[in-house]
Amino acid sequence: MKETYIKQAVEYAKELLAIPSPTGYTAEATKYLMKTLQDMGYNPIETTKGAVQVRLGGEGTDGLLLASHVDTLGAMVRAVKSSGRLRVSPIGGLNPSNTETETVWVRTHCGKLYEGTLQLENASVHVNAKLKETVRTWDNVEVVLDEPVKNAQQVKELGIEAGNFVFVEPRTKITQSGYIKSRFLDDKLSAAILLALAKYIKDQNLTPKNPLYLNFTTFEEVGHGGAANLPQDIQEFISVDMGCVGDDLNCDETMVSICAMDSSGPSHYQTVSKLVETAKREQVRYAVDVYPFYGSDADAALRSGAPVRHCVIGPGVYASHGYERSHVQAVEATLQLLAGYVDFCPAD
Repeated sequence: MKETYIKQAVEYAKELLAIPSPTGYTAEATKYLMKTLQDMGYNPIETTKGAVQVRLGGEGTDGLLLASHVDTLGAMVRAVKSSGRLRVSPIGGLNPSNTETETVWVRTHCGKLYEGTLQLENASVHVNAKLKETVRTWDNVEVVLDEPVKNAQQVKELGIEAGNFVFVEPRTKITQSGYIKSRFLDDKLSAAILLALAKYIKDQNLTPKNPLYLNFTTFEEVGHGGAANLPQDIQEFISVDMGCVGDDLNCDETMVSICAMDSSGPSHYQTVSKLVETAKREQVRYAVDVYPFYGSDADAALRSGAPVRHCVIGPGVYASHGYERSHVQAVEATLQLLAGYVDFCPAD
């Protein structure tokens, strides 16, 4: 894979990560995907649920769909407290223990943004003797607005109320050593990789032998992203999500992970085997792992009755659902694996 497309994937990731898109508030990310694919010369469609789907070419009935998601974790205002602080409910698996002290923005229904910080109640260590031993929950971690408000009425006068979305700052950074650090690499890094793959196919004038689709979903973090609007001519569904990094796993942040089994059960053996064979042939840095606490768009597709072979792959990501970390080498490995996996027609 040419370095041009690796760098392009990283740029796409930076642009996507800068767009707030917690599940339920993804229209801006959808707009970005539509324009980016249209600028490449494709004809993407937006589904009723706000997903973006595009066919990259190919004929026949043995189609392959590659899915990633652009919805992220986030929160929603649950109540305005009498103190002027905000009680929130998480969207997806947002964890109060690793989001405490993060900068957030609250979006009102009329579109105004207010900055604030997620803090434990009574957060001053010089005042709260039990601060260190307190278990963080969404009942005691609150949004402290950066506005001079002291009570609920003053907050409501700003237009802030229950149902407002809360965006968590991603804090995206690319280090000189190639590490990619940000919230929401799950799954915007893989969405960026799929965009780079689409650009590679268009630039190189490649034609897939069989139907090839990209599907960018918007409800993965709450479990039903891949459950609808699937093309009738696909036989295989590969969720390009994040590769898990942690104890008892072989993957690290410089590799692409192939998931042999997740919390819903084994991936399809034929697909796993072909992915491994491709990785070996293309000399890709890869690992095969079992994810005990993991679900994906592929699982949602199967639960909806899709008759497809399935698997999950993705760049290695450490500290999932927290301040995540991957590496440019993992981007390269994932791109190499995908480009090698797709069967292309011989050049004229």
